[in-house]
Amino acid sequence: MSNVFVFGHKNPDTDSICSAISYAYLKNQIGMQAEPIRLGELNNETIYALEKFAFEQPRLVERVSEEVSQVILVDHNERQQSAEDIGDVQVIEVIDHHRIANFETTDPLYFRAEPVGCTTTILLKLFKENGVEIPTNIAGLMLSAIISDSLLFKSPTCTPQDIAAARELAEIAKVDAEEYGLAMLKAGADLSNKTLEDLMSLDSKEFEAGDHRFEVAQVNAIDVNDVITRQKELEVLMQQIIAEKGLDLFAFVVTDILNNNSVAIVLGRRADIIEGAFKSSVVDNRVLLPGVVSRKKQIVPVITEALS
Repeated sequence: MSNVFVFGHKNPDTDSICSAISYAYLKNQIGMQAEPIRLGELNNETIYALEKFAFEQPRLVERVSEEVSQVILVDHNERQQSAEDIGDVQVIEVIDHHRIANFETTDPLYFRAEPVGCTTTILLKLFKENGVEIPTNIAGLMLSAIISDSLLFKSPTCTPQDIAAARELAEIAKVDAEEYGLAMLKAGADLSNKTLEDLMSLDSKEFEAGDHRFEVAQVNAIDVNDVITRQKELEVLMQQIIAEKGLDLFAFVVTDILNNNSVAIVLGRRADIIEGAFKSSVVDNRVLLPGVVSRKKQIVPVITEALS
């Protein structure tokens, strides 16, 4: 049995899974018995990356405290995004690139948070700082995470550090970043085998702003109409989630990965803030978001400020 679990957020994305695998590898190389796990089902993009570089999916664990007493968080720090029983274990490390909120510990810990586009950009530094060589397949996963989080370097969250890290990792992984990246993103944007319930949970995160709670789900698509044409069915599911979780706002965002625009369906008692926050009209619970692709930088901060 592992001494430490390494995992990303619920409804894991490519960065969350690839960071867990990569960091667990590093920790094992420097003497810690660590295992990467996942808190939810994988999306098509992540599955594509794992298959490309010959990795098995990390095993699904629902209650981490039943197996370990210490954990390492990657790609998140907010407790509502973590394991349900996160309060029953000791968080000994956090490696993240998001805002810091709703997080405190009773013991000191190693906390590494940097304003870069992807967690594995930070992990590349940690490999170097610890003098550990990155294997070809691990480099491939780390590159996949950067491509995913940066939408192939087009997202406003992408920094020069991310681009430099991707170039370095692509060389180690022996792949063309642009060619592989486009194939991976297209695999992730293929929603043909996904139910509406899948779309709701593929990449969804809860947030708090003052006394308000909101959730933003995001899916990438090549043609947003493939999703938006099912709006009425999606709204039924959104209303159920709002009621179950007591949310003030739910935004379901569909991002066009080829044209770098998004469309959002917004529901909840505080959906009234959307027009003013994004300076775009809401028609039939739907709002166009030109140039918006990043939940972290272009959506969550805007909603948070409007609700605070």
